[in-house]
Amino acid sequence: MPSRHTILRRRMKSLARSIRGVRQAVRALVSTEHPLLAHIIPIRRCNLACEYCNEYDDFSKPVPTESMFQRVDKLGELGTSVVTISGGEPLLHPELDEIIRRIRKNGSIAGLITNGYLLTAERIEKLNRAGLEWLQISIDNVTPDEVSKKSLKVLDRKLQLLAEYADFHVNINSVVGGGVRNPQDALTIGKRALELGFSSTIGIIHDGGGQLQPLGEEERRVYHEMKAMEKRSFTRVNSFQDNIAQGRPNQWRCRAGARYLYICEDGLVHYCSQQRGYPGIPLEKYTVADIRREYVTEKSCAPHCTVSCVHQVSIFDSWRAPQFPAPQAASEPSGLVHIR
Repeated sequence: MPSRHTILRRRMKSLARSIRGVRQAVRALVSTEHPLLAHIIPIRRCNLACEYCNEYDDFSKPVPTESMFQRVDKLGELGTSVVTISGGEPLLHPELDEIIRRIRKNGSIAGLITNGYLLTAERIEKLNRAGLEWLQISIDNVTPDEVSKKSLKVLDRKLQLLAEYADFHVNINSVVGGGVRNPQDALTIGKRALELGFSSTIGIIHDGGGQLQPLGEEERRVYHEMKAMEKRSFTRVNSFQDNIAQGRPNQWRCRAGARYLYICEDGLVHYCSQQRGYPGIPLEKYTVADIRREYVTEKSCAPHCTVSCVHQVSIFDSWRAPQFPAPQAASEPSGLVHIR
């Protein structure tokens, strides 16, 4: 049980995060010429091999720290509101803490997506000192199987460590769809997350091309029960996943390449993790002109997309700036465009 001093410190940090979040939201409404969220990859290698995942390998070396600094600084120059470090498994990068510090130095909110396996009390405290502001772990099942080893049975002790030591916000994302054998596991995971004082969300696993796969009857029941457990926030006030759960396409203006950037380990900007290949411009050469172009460019993959983070940031601009079909050379994203 955290001490009274620890609880007070965490509440103060939570208040500071909320204030920063409100400021960024206001800024997002005022100006459309800066990214709201960037996912940046410091290492493609992962210590796991989840069957449904197409975002890892088992051999890549970490991106040199100086290169990561240059990319983070460039995101700062573009005015990026939130920079989230992903992978692969980012905790495999030996200088991850310094990268987080660099994100904070540039004024962006610093986030981390990890599978949680490498967390220890000491590692969590280092993340505290680095200035990490939020962390997400996706847990796929209660007991590990051939599809995923990201299970509650394996990770529960890690969650307890986070509850005891983390000063940053923790979100636990459970999933339905894809190869998940027991949809009810999501409820067990979500309830455990809330019990430990974390937030809980539910995701729908995409297919190999990041596209819609409608849920079965039991999966939909679990999905809606989980949605009722989620705390309200701007990231959840939308019908995006509700339509996915029922197999319906979404009609929306995808702002990938503008409000959302995915920067791969090679330093190239892509629409998202599932559409790697376009625009494929080095981040160092990315300009406001590129942001303006992609802001009004219609993405052919949007109706059946399941990449919720892109949709969430696009909410800010759903009521303005109609989009137009991309030129022929830029119309590839109807499926996966791998660069690796």
